[in-house]
Amino acid sequence: IEQPTFPKITEMCVKMIRRVNDEEGIKKLVNETFQKLWFTPTPHHDKEAMTRKILNITDVVAACRDTGYDWFEQLLQNLLKSEEDASYKPVKKACTQLVDNLVEHILKYEESLSDSDNKGVNSGRLVACITTLFLFSKIRPQLMVKHAMTMQPYLTTKCSTQNDFMVICNVAKILELVVPLMEHPSETFLATIEEDLMKLIIKYGMTVVQHCVSCLGAVVNKVTQNYKFVWACFNRYYGALSKLKNQHQEDPNSTILTANKPALLRSLFTVGALCRHFDFDQEDFKGNSKVNIKDKVLELLMYFTKHSDEEVQTKAIIGLGFAFIQHPSLMFEQEVKTLYNSILSDKSCSVNLKIQVLKNLQTYLQEEDTRMQQADRDWKKVAKQEDLKEMGDISSGMSSSIMQLYLKQVLEAFFHNQSSVRHFALNVIALTLNQGLIHPVQCVPYLIAMGTDPEPSMRNKADQQLVEIDKKYAGFIHMKAVAGMKMSYQVQQAINTCPKDPVRGFRHDESSSALCSHLYSMIRGNRQHRRAFLISLLNLFDDTAKTEVNMLLYIADNLACFPYQTQEEPLFIMHHIDITLSVSGSNLLQSFKESMVKDKKKERKPSSDEETESDSNSGSGSESEEEASKPRRLRKRVDSDSDSDEENDINAVMKCLPENSAPLIEFANVSQGILLLLMLKQHLKNLCGFSDSKIQKYSPSESAKVYDKAINRKTGVHFHPKQTLDFLRSDMANSKITEEVKRSIVKQYLDFKLLMEHLDPDEEEEDGEVSASTNARNKAITSLLGGGSPKNNAAETEDDESDGEDRGGGTSGVRRR
Repeated sequence: IEQPTFPKITEMCVKMIRRVNDEEGIKKLVNETFQKLWFTPTPHHDKEAMTRKILNITDVVAACRDTGYDWFEQLLQNLLKSEEDASYKPVKKACTQLVDNLVEHILKYEESLSDSDNKGVNSGRLVACITTLFLFSKIRPQLMVKHAMTMQPYLTTKCSTQNDFMVICNVAKILELVVPLMEHPSETFLATIEEDLMKLIIKYGMTVVQHCVSCLGAVVNKVTQNYKFVWACFNRYYGALSKLKNQHQEDPNSTILTANKPALLRSLFTVGALCRHFDFDQEDFKGNSKVNIKDKVLELLMYFTKHSDEEVQTKAIIGLGFAFIQHPSLMFEQEVKTLYNSILSDKSCSVNLKIQVLKNLQTYLQEEDTRMQQADRDWKKVAKQEDLKEMGDISSGMSSSIMQLYLKQVLEAFFHNQSSVRHFALNVIALTLNQGLIHPVQCVPYLIAMGTDPEPSMRNKADQQLVEIDKKYAGFIHMKAVAGMKMSYQVQQAINTCPKDPVRGFRHDESSSALCSHLYSMIRGNRQHRRAFLISLLNLFDDTAKTEVNMLLYIADNLACFPYQTQEEPLFIMHHIDITLSVSGSNLLQSFKESMVKDKKKERKPSSDEETESDSNSGSGSESEEEASKPRRLRKRVDSDSDSDEENDINAVMKCLPENSAPLIEFANVSQGILLLLMLKQHLKNLCGFSDSKIQKYSPSESAKVYDKAINRKTGVHFHPKQTLDFLRSDMANSKITEEVKRSIVKQYLDFKLLMEHLDPDEEEEDGEVSASTNARNKAITSLLGGGSPKNNAAETEDDESDGEDRGGGTSGVRRR
């Protein structure tokens, strides 16, 4: 009929209108823009302008079909609320005009559907118009009261396409909101609606059944009280279920059940849907019967949740979810608790069943929220009737108790490789927190973990929840930050599709941002909290913490990529890396040395106490090692001919190795933490362009202003701890140790030993001695981290080495400070 509006205009409107919940300035601008564009009354004679407006609105609604219509509702609510107390109400007048014209357009589109050339276009436009009318009905159902009788015939639309089904569902949703507001509707009209809805319930699938039963609920409960009509329908499906249950009990392998599977699925769903909207235990339905209908329905549906066919199980769980909305107390039944919690916690359980249980909880919470809002509106209207408020409190207490029952299992559903499971779990938690049903602190680590999800929509939702918690409860985020980091690693492990690849702690995109960057940005503003958080993370690298290597890699990745803003932040980390290195490095060498000494006692001379004592200063533990360590001092001044000496050292230590390779593996494992810290320090140094003297002069007790300068980040500096990645990929902790691996571990031990000897740059103050010490330390670090480009490894650059006397070395002197 009309040409479609220009697509660019629609696209611009869609982008703008989605900002309706943005910050106040943008929100105000969006409201003003659309008030002028859509919600300003149009002169009655200007039909062309009205048509353009209708086409623009319906095009935008059609474009948002997949992303939801929350923005439209929010916009309409904002605009109508702003003129509630005004004498002149232009938005209300514009809405009346729009609704009346939308109904006219619907009639035009329907007439033109017989034109086969434009059938597809006009069918789409018809759906967009009816959807827009439904959105108006949600906010101001009074606008549609006079059009209810015009809409009713659309319930008889013959369904052959997706658009036909959408027409029926939206018309049912409109009538559900509008019919209860009609004054003295004709009995014929009401009876026709009831019959049309019943035919649709019997004939079509889940979506249609759901909306038609909901509409029937509003019409019967609020207007006609035609309970016998609904009771007959309920008994039809309830009776079919009972019969199928008895047949299955007699013979679980009976072909009758297989042949009747479609009827079984329909009955499970429809019984549940009817129980959601009607309380069949009321006398109006069952009369004087003493039978408890809700318990009978629970028993029937629970029976089919144990069926061997997953599709039957799913429909039974959907039915249960519907019944629980009418009777939430059923969720406290032991068999229901067992069913829900076992499905959520069993790792081998079907993804579909997990999602359905989460959907049930989500729908229950959404319905409760709607009930609470309605009770709140009713309370404001009749504030003197205090029992309404009490009713709300009782309802809220019920929701809270229910969520306490299932909270742990819902939170644990975050650790699932299917994003759909994580999505619904997060929805349930967000609803629970928004309604204030639980203490938020228990959810904080899980939300931190979900903030690392690969999908941006889930990350944003989890981050938003954390921001809300932080506004209300200062300190909660900091309190659970480290637990959240550890949990985020577990989530990443669960998501990791290739178990052979180590879990990394940054995003694999151009930004290379830390997965936990939002957490750090929330904490960094408070200096005390930030420092405590960073120290807690660095403490995990301590050899006594026994943290698994992949988690250390994950934390090092985050520390390397956090969004640092001032120089103080990375300098503080490097300062504490030095302290950790001096303690953990010594412990590591000592434990390795002890494993060799014990072996020496068994294999060689019975007493070597004197040797051990005499070698204690040089960190040596055996004769061979003594020989290995003696030339070290001399080699500070010797050139590159030290390669052969190094080979001799390796051979000497190799002779002292115990037969059991466990200490070697333990050394290789524990040393990864120190390697990662060395690498992290060098990475931060390169990233921020710090000199050794700057790192060495830093003191945490200095005034905050001294290091409050912004960081000048260098580009192209990436954190790539090759040694640790190789260690994890080769699965050294579980693989058989070869001679070659033994030699590499021994070499690593000797490099560590050299590094620890030269950790303190001022052992001697002779000319050139410090520089030689620096060179020895740099050589050890370069060797430990696999050599290569100093930009990405821990080798010092020549510029840094050129003034080594001022700057110290790769690892600043801890004891000097």
